[in-house]
Amino acid sequence: MTTKTASDRQPMRRGLFRLTVTDDFSSAHCLRNYKGPCEALHGHNFVVEAVFEGDRLTQDTEMLMDFKELKGFLKQVLDKLDHTHLNNVPYFQRRNPTAENLARYIYWELGRLLEGQPAQVHEVSVFEKATSKATYFEVP
Repeated sequence: MTTKTASDRQPMRRGLFRLTVTDDFSSAHCLRNYKGPCEALHGHNFVVEAVFEGDRLTQDTEMLMDFKELKGFLKQVLDKLDHTHLNNVPYFQRRNPTAENLARYIYWELGRLLEGQPAQVHEVSVFEKATSKATYFEVP
């Protein structure tokens, strides 16, 4: 009788790999229609956590994607927001620059940059501070 180890078994279900990278940016905003102190111009040191997923590792490196590449994509998006007044960014001239809308904007921008890549964006979280975060993801 032979005993199979976990590495000998073929997966019964489709497996996915998830990779997470984090970066930050500083910006100012004022929330429209808020009726409180955050309606006035104020700033945050935002932290962004981006989660990517895919189902195939490369044959040569056996990685989904290099973390360095994913950090580069995230940096491209955040550089457009860093040290800006978010209300002046075209996307936020039509939408309130809330943490929720920031998460969605970053998700969509990453999705555009990752077209044709082995990993796709799964979800994006934006932290206004360590105790407050908003997450955006899409359901198929």
